[in-house]
Amino acid sequence: MEGIKYYPSFDDLVFEFRNKSYGAYDLRKKYSRTMAIATILGIIVITLAIVIPYIQASRMAQQKARDAKEVIAEMANDIQNQEAPPPPPPPPPPAEQQTVVKYVAPVVVDSIKPEDQTQLAITEDQVETTVNKDVVEVVEQVQEEVQEEEKKDEVFIIVEEMPEFLDGGEAGLRAWIAKAIEYPVIAQENGIQGKVYVTFVVDKDGSISDAKVVRGVDPSLDKEALRVVNSLPKWKPGKQRGKPVRVSYTVPISFVLQ
Repeated sequence: MEGIKYYPSFDDLVFEFRNKSYGAYDLRKKYSRTMAIATILGIIVITLAIVIPYIQASRMAQQKARDAKEVIAEMANDIQNQEAPPPPPPPPPPAEQQTVVKYVAPVVVDSIKPEDQTQLAITEDQVETTVNKDVVEVVEQVQEEVQEEEKKDEVFIIVEEMPEFLDGGEAGLRAWIAKAIEYPVIAQENGIQGKVYVTFVVDKDGSISDAKVVRGVDPSLDKEALRVVNSLPKWKPGKQRGKPVRVSYTVPISFVLQ
């Protein structure tokens, strides 16, 4: 059509007096498309490199949450199955206070005036009230001491800040146990394997105490699991309302034959 001018492209100008069938001309013509495809593929690869680790980390976090819930549920079942501890012994009765009354020789009178009877009654009431008040104060003091002692020895299951293994947290604890464990020879010879659940108390100073097996597999494996738990280093103690408290913790120890 008249009036429409054709402006050659840069490639046409470059290859105006050259052999266009050689191949370089086609490569130059397809260069923009190739770059667009390469850019799209690069964006897809970078997106996958960012999204895949995020998805894996999310799955690992969900798996850890499920493992923690299973351990807590098993621990709760073990606690329910255990017999309730006997109630603490009652506090000792307070020593009775004896009122020493100085002997006064009686005065013989012909009759008792009403004023004297009233004064005598008031004196006896005051003595009885004083004795009862002292006994109540002693009983209340003993009860407060018993309650404070029980609070000091109270063991929590879940607190605001759970105790933590100092060298790497939960992953560090598993690595430490795997390194410290020694598979009993008798269990290896008999092909015994399984998972032993050990519960223990993390004290206020981070030390380990009261370790015991709540679900065992074999006496040899149970003994080794207890030995490893009792040899654990100090932890970061748990806290409730900002104060260190004693917290019960359960850890599974797996014995697997290779």
